[in-house]
Amino acid sequence: MGVDDGWVEVGDRFFVRRYAFYDQNIGVVLGSGEALVIDTRSTYVHAREILEDLRELTRDPVTVVVDTHGHFDHAFGNHIFRPAIIWGQADCVPFMHQTGVARKPEIAGEAPEIADDLPEVAIDPPDRTFDDRASIDVGGREVALHFLGRGHTDHDAVITVPGTDVVWAGDLLEGGNVPFFGDGYPIDWPATAAALARMIDPDRGVVVPGHGDHAGIDFARAHVTSLTALAELARRVVAGDITLDDAVAAHPFPDYPVEDARRPLERAIAQLEGRLDV
Repeated sequence: MGVDDGWVEVGDRFFVRRYAFYDQNIGVVLGSGEALVIDTRSTYVHAREILEDLRELTRDPVTVVVDTHGHFDHAFGNHIFRPAIIWGQADCVPFMHQTGVARKPEIAGEAPEIADDLPEVAIDPPDRTFDDRASIDVGGREVALHFLGRGHTDHDAVITVPGTDVVWAGDLLEGGNVPFFGDGYPIDWPATAAALARMIDPDRGVVVPGHGDHAGIDFARAHVTSLTALAELARRVVAGDITLDDAVAAHPFPDYPVEDARRPLERAIAQLEGRLDV
């Protein structure tokens, strides 16, 4: 699936659209007379683009939004979808309050193409939350929300729709890049990714990452392997078996520059040593 393919139906009335900015996936679940949207992108301009594109599928209103997590590229468009109910894992709310406004200057520097659109963005966290699991009714269809443990953040929501073989992973899985560990928990992440992989039907299952193409169970299992290997390298550094430079050189993402692994390894080491600062 490419960014020019429009909406792709990955399960019964369960759609994904891949946007060029950050190679991001946005999801839609259609019920009877209403729709649910997964993630709202980075700005109001981006959010309105989702709503415009949604007309290709339905004229029914978006009554529910689910934030997979509180990073700007997934939740800064929230306000445009009001008065829809917005769901997220419980820790998403304080995360957005604590980091949303503060990180705008940093985001503008990293993504200058959206810098002019950021000032108007109001941080609008979820108003409905869950701890471990929740069930939402969307036009007579159940949509299930799951929290499997810390990973990309401390509040990653995984979405499934009974009757389909789709698992929406958010940024717990990421295609085409080294996973982003900036707010992550590298030591917890392997177990969380393994729990996610167990949710995927080995024969028919489709897993949709937050960024990049959707795939099957082998994609998820490969993440478990690489995340586990990174955590083990960090443990060896802390134990004094190898140096950080040795660990960076041996990082488990061979398709990407060696230095891309330094920050994840430093964060994993900090977590092991009890000095993680999120």
